Amino acid sequence: MDIKSDEFLWVEKYRPQTIQDAILSKHLENTFLQFVENGEIPNLLLCGSAGVGKTTVAKALCEQMGYDWIILNGSSEGDIDTLRTKIVNFASTVSFSGKGKVVIYDEADYLTAVTQPALRNFIEEFSKNCRFIFTCNYKNKIIPALHSRCSVIEFTTPKEEKQRLAGSFFKRVQDILTQENIQFENEIVASMVSKFFPDFRRTLNELQKISIGGRIDAEAAGNSGDVEVKTVIGYCKTKDFSSMRKWVADTIHTSGADDIYRKVYDTMSEHLQPASVPACVLKIADYQYKNVHVADQEVNMVAFFTEVMVDCEFA
Repeated sequence: MDIKSDEFLWVEKYRPQTIQDAILSKHLENTFLQFVENGEIPNLLLCGSAGVGKTTVAKALCEQMGYDWIILNGSSEGDIDTLRTKIVNFASTVSFSGKGKVVIYDEADYLTAVTQPALRNFIEEFSKNCRFIFTCNYKNKIIPALHSRCSVIEFTTPKEEKQRLAGSFFKRVQDILTQENIQFENEIVASMVSKFFPDFRRTLNELQKISIGGRIDAEAAGNSGDVEVKTVIGYCKTKDFSSMRKWVADTIHTSGADDIYRKVYDTMSEHLQPASVPACVLKIADYQYKNVHVADQEVNMVAFFTEVMVDCEFA
């Protein structure tokens, strides 16, 4: 495994540089190795949950096959001006390697409604010289015209391979901790891998965060930042809107909205009357979807807990 010694973040320092080094299901690995063997990258739409390796695979393909490439972020570089400047300037010139060029559009589900239709023309205009790889968490946010111009590959974890993949990542984490001279307890590291699987990025970030003292043990794991929603559910039960709002403001920026919604989903049966559980599931699904689109995730989450406060019966 190649190591980028000049990087501080483990997710970048130990990012796999080849498809063989990435931790993938057999089907995904065979698919991408076929591209390498054929020496040609098609236009791709890589879909899947956060931290499963979509961007890593996109970069590894380009590096392994010797393509020139740039990476853009759909959430910050998703406007039409980016297409007219960065993409045109890059895609219209000849590759130094002679193997073509690739534009990697990360977080493509954040691309604007104006940009996505324009991209379909770019894909066709520069088809002789440039390929496009889009990565996204929510493929339903990508317009059909882009779907039809790309090979859509979903990063899923087959049930029968979950144990193998988790085991492979556990071994990778052990190697990383050894490289970083971090003392660790295998049981604690294994529990962290299991807890966040298949989000490899989140696992590494959490392990790096709690390893500041040079050791990962039960005490360090207790500071991993796992969100506890019992408190905010209590505020909803007592109709304490001010405390609920403060909890959201204090928590959402450290734990992340997706983690909070998931934790509520996992524990709601402990806090709600059985008759209120189905309604809560619908609210979670609704606000989790809105979370991707809204300008202010904090306001969106306060609205969610307000609905829970008003409409649900508590145990």
